Amino acid sequence: MITKYFRKPSLMEKQLKNVLGIKPGNLQLYQTALSHRSVKETPDENNERLEYLGDAVLSSIVADYLFRRYPYKGEGFLTEMRSKMVNRQYLNEIALKIGLKKITLYNKFDNSLKSSQIFGNTLEAVVGAVYLDKGYKKTRNWVLNHIVIPHMFVDDLEAIDINLKNKLIGWASKNLKSLEFETIDEKMEGGRRVFTIAIVIDGERIAEGKGYNKKDASQVASQIAIEKLGL
Repeated sequence: MITKYFRKPSLMEKQLKNVLGIKPGNLQLYQTALSHRSVKETPDENNERLEYLGDAVLSSIVADYLFRRYPYKGEGFLTEMRSKMVNRQYLNEIALKIGLKKITLYNKFDNSLKSSQIFGNTLEAVVGAVYLDKGYKKTRNWVLNHIVIPHMFVDDLEAIDINLKNKLIGWASKNLKSLEFETIDEKMEGGRRVFTIAIVIDGERIAEGKGYNKKDASQVASQIAIEKLGL
């Protein structure tokens, strides 16, 4: 059964230590953070509330990190960099890299979850759990040492064209391609509205992106499309 990971507190502690490098104080917080709503329906048992909290904490830590790293950059640059670092697809990729999927509790028979970004959501929930368990200072150190520095390659992100959507539009215009940004989904996740934007070129859907607004979703989708097109 799905609950096999957490039959014994000692096993849970081992999983958290191996995957996240965390020695938990309040085990229940982490069990909740790792429980997707597909297996735990009530708000006090699944990770949606912690995801909401972790999103805010992570955004704050990344904002502080960027503010200190780039003392002479303006607000626009810092905002764009933060968006690149905390977008849902990027966090999902990091969550998979660190092995978070192995200890996340979710319905593995639900095919709709296979293409979703629940592990990025779970990573945010874990940040929320660490914050409640350890406080802001220790959470900041953990986020920087286990997420930002080893997995968020800031120099590479800085080099990415800030407005990827405009770059894609320019390419399509130059090459006489039909380009559409299609909203294919809009739903509530963890109390927040999430948009899914698809990029359609000459009638073929080539990329999808998710975000808390259509602009961010379009940017994520544009980045995927640009990588696929080799631009």
